[in-house]
Amino acid sequence: MISDVRRAWRMAVMLATVLNTAAAEQAPPTPPNAQTSISAGTVETRAPHPRPARKARARKPYKALAFTTPVGDEALTGELARMLKARVSRGEWGVAVISLTRGDTLFTHRADASMSPASTMKLFTTVLAYETLGPTFQFRTEVLRTGTLGADGIALGDLVLRGGGDPALSGRYIGGGPNAPADLLAAHVAAAGIKRVRGNLIADETAFDLQRVPTGWPSRYLGASYAPRISALSMNENAALVYVTPEGARATLQLVPPSTTMHLVNEVKVVPGRRSRIAVHTPNDSTIVLRGTVGKSNGPRAWTVMIANPALFVAGAFRAALAARGIQVDGDVVLAPAPTDCTPVASVASPAIGKLATIMNGESVNHFAELMFRGAARIGNASGSALTAGRLLDSLLTFRAGATRGAVVATDGSGLSTLNRVTARSLVHLLGYADRASWSWDFHTSLPVAGETELLRRRMRLTPAQGNLHAKTGTLSRVTSLSGYVRALNGEQLAFAFLYNGPQHAGAVETIDAMGATLAGFTR
Repeated sequence: MISDVRRAWRMAVMLATVLNTAAAEQAPPTPPNAQTSISAGTVETRAPHPRPARKARARKPYKALAFTTPVGDEALTGELARMLKARVSRGEWGVAVISLTRGDTLFTHRADASMSPASTMKLFTTVLAYETLGPTFQFRTEVLRTGTLGADGIALGDLVLRGGGDPALSGRYIGGGPNAPADLLAAHVAAAGIKRVRGNLIADETAFDLQRVPTGWPSRYLGASYAPRISALSMNENAALVYVTPEGARATLQLVPPSTTMHLVNEVKVVPGRRSRIAVHTPNDSTIVLRGTVGKSNGPRAWTVMIANPALFVAGAFRAALAARGIQVDGDVVLAPAPTDCTPVASVASPAIGKLATIMNGESVNHFAELMFRGAARIGNASGSALTAGRLLDSLLTFRAGATRGAVVATDGSGLSTLNRVTARSLVHLLGYADRASWSWDFHTSLPVAGETELLRRRMRLTPAQGNLHAKTGTLSRVTSLSGYVRALNGEQLAFAFLYNGPQHAGAVETIDAMGATLAGFTR
């Protein structure tokens, strides 16, 4: 039976090779030394000027690093060791492979070396969140009030918006666009009979500490959508849109969602044509400056702005949504803890953590990871912090997963920090613990599947790993990693960690994919 399965996989790979070769042969030939130019969306190939003839150098055709189907432990060790050297000549590897079925170690290479994990750090965040909160836990954003509410709908105290660290308070998950979260909260306030608030609008983000940028994040990340600031009161992954519309000599700006706490500074001029060149600046927490030019032939165009102070922005968006429903707040927006004598008005719950983890691991969403990391570290009434989460994680790994104390240094939950350090051995210990846990099914199903889903959908296709291997990817400028599970040809469940730190990204990816497929084709 095993030999039949192995033969079938070999035939599939041979067929794929033939088809790829045939497709390559049908492509139109390019003249030797041809120059390619791209203009107005078209690609043009033209022959070069005559040059003195050179003696042609014979080049060996490129051959992809193929997976193998080793039989026995010794054969597997030899194949993996060979692959580690086949495409990468610089940088460092950390590798560990264990059998969860038999409980033995199949292969290691610098398994205790301290390495940067990139987004495989999210595996630790997932386990910590499942262990401390459970896969059914939901984060909540609450609306509260102080004082009395009269029959006329006038609240004599303050209105409080308290964040609980929900990473999915977003139009993407609620439905209805960027305005949807604030409008949903405002609709709940209207349904509670509140028509006017005599006091202030208090924004409470004290569920987490106020470190908006994790230790170890390079400053160049901070304007990017993959690295939003962190707050327990967040919305739309802490990004907003500014629509720029040419009208006359100057452009008009519109912030979406609107926020009463944000001030737009318009330094955009209208010029002939369609070309637009606009730069966005945020000199402080409440100001957004747009400079540049927009072509008068353009319609409205949107620029993304990453919010520097999420809680302030969300409170302003909530106030604008209240106003749109005719609910007036007489006082100011104040960032402060909620008073102790509050009356609940409404709350909005996130999807369960199991769903959040599937989104986080499948799409590698850093915003989800950072909020879940801190959310898992809330003990009693204490604020969640990356420091507390890192200590809890170290205890979990040491006393429950069997890892060496200090093998993991976690300064954030997403893997963006350059200070994070893990070992390949600590990763497979984590995976082994997760496989034994009561929430094992939730953990397994949160991971992308080779050749089929999310960040692995185009990798390891037409190999034994397709539809079998499920793992978390990790990529930074000098980090390439993959860690997860695969079932070997004889039915053994294997856990693996492949960590590469170095400059040869393409070669590392090819090596990792070949090793993953080889594990799937392994038997003994």
